[in-house]
Order: sequence, then C-alpha cells, then structure tokens
Amino acid sequence: MSTYYWDERLDYLLRNRLLYWNDDYLEFLVSRVWAITDSVHVVDFGCGYGYLGLKLLPLLPAGSKYTGIDRGDKLLATARRLFEELPHEAEFIRADINTVELAENDYDVAICQALLVHLPNAQEVLAKMIRAVRPQGMVIAIEPHRNGFAVNQYIPEFETLDTVNLDLLFKLRELDRARTGCDGNIGIKLPVYMQELGLRNVGCRVTDRVNFYHPDLPDAEKERLYSVLHEEAFGSPIDRDVAALIPNLTARGLSGEEARELAAGICATSHSADTRGNLCHILQAANMMITYGTK
Repeated sequence: MSTYYWDERLDYLLRNRLLYWNDDYLEFLVSRVWAITDSVHVVDFGCGYGYLGLKLLPLLPAGSKYTGIDRGDKLLATARRLFEELPHEAEFIRADINTVELAENDYDVAICQALLVHLPNAQEVLAKMIRAVRPQGMVIAIEPHRNGFAVNQYIPEFETLDTVNLDLLFKLRELDRARTGCDGNIGIKLPVYMQELGLRNVGCRVTDRVNFYHPDLPDAEKERLYSVLHEEAFGSPIDRDVAALIPNLTARGLSGEEARELAAGICATSHSADTRGNLCHILQAANMMITYGTK
C-alpha cells in the first residue's frame, strides 16, 4: 500500500480544485494568452489525478495529447479511471518528479500546478521542465503566493485582517522557507526564475475565481463550498484551540509569545468562519499565479 502523502489526500485534492478556476478563463488563456492553435503534447509534472489534463484537453486543438507524471498509486489509478471513457489520448507515468528522466525536447508544453511550492529544489525541477520541451515550446507553472492569499479573504461579520497578525504569519512563512527550502510564496517569484533560466516572452496572470459563500446558495453547494473554504482558507479545524496550535508554531521558529498571538487569531477566525452557525458570508480569492514562458 502506498505511503505517499498525497495519495492519502485524494479527497482533499478533488474538493479544493473548485477554488481556483472559472472554465471560461482557462479557455481564454489557451486561445488568447498562450495562443495554442496547433495540436500539442502536454506533460504535467505532479499531475495528481489528472486535473489539468481533464480541464485542458477539451480546449486544446484536435490531436493534442497529455502525459501525466506522479508517484502516487491511488492518484494515478483515479486518473486512469477518469480518462478511460474520454476521447483524448493520455498516458500516465508513475515516477518521482525529482528523479524521473525525460527525453529532452520531447514535449510542446510542460505544466504544473501547486507542485513547486512543495519542493526544496523547485528551480531544479523547473529547469527539468524546460529541458523537456522542444525549442519554441512553452513552460507553465501555476503556483501560490500565500502571503497574497492571506489577505484575499473577507468575512463581513468578522474582520479577519484585524484578528490575524499578518506580520507574524508572513514571518512564519519565511521561517518555514529557511528551515525546509520550500517557498510558500514561490508563485510571485517564478517570472524571475523563468527569465533567469533562459525562457523568453515570460508573462504572469492569476487564477480568476472568487468564491462567495452566502445564504442563497443551494444547501448542497453550501456544504461543499463551506468544507473546502474552511479547510483551505482558514487553516484550523473549528474544534482546535489555541493551546493545540502553539507547539507547532514554536517548532517552526516563532517565540512563545508570537505563537500564542498568531494561534489566537487563527482560532478566532476559524471558529467565526463556522458558517453553519451564525455567519452568512465568506469571500475568498486564491489568486494562484500563472507564470509562463517560451523556450
């Protein structure tokens, strides 16, 4: 049985992708921004259950192909099941992104989503993506800027930004980066990295979806959106308390006083975001950074 972390988070991945995109915006990117007019072979680094392939293949010119690479057995089994009835050519490779060897200049587009943010060697993997595409091919990375994400949420009945000390939250992310090498704000830095690695015509957009939880939503949509918003945006289950969060925060480098202040703010916001109780509204925009360039 696989012990790969993301294999055990498949349900979370299936839920949280709804936070990022409106389908018409992705169609706009394909046709107007990336201007893909001929069939292409796309390789997806860290493909998970094939989400990007499911979204992209219906929008790409006829004859386009998709190759997904991931190390998760459950993720790839789900991907193969989702694709088996579709009229698109797709294959999946079980491999570790860090060690997989791909032929150089073999693909037209290399893409990833929420992959580099989890890697201490993100620029090395980005360079591998560049090597995989042919001259004139495109590299696309969709990655978070978590400091920006922290301020892109609003509960009118509860002033989130007055409660969570953003300076401490940003400090925590820098401590995490120094300790692990993984950069939660890599999305905002990727245009520089791509240019430094030799890509041309580097550009950057953000994902467009703004999620609005409100009283008039159908009950099923309320439950679905509430669950993923609370898990993704507010970060602390409502049954956690301040004392439970402090050890994690001090282990990550905050002082005891800093940890208590940040934990109190996170828990207050988390409890107040329990929209199945008294609150009626949440607005949130993930604004994942979409960076792209041409080899």
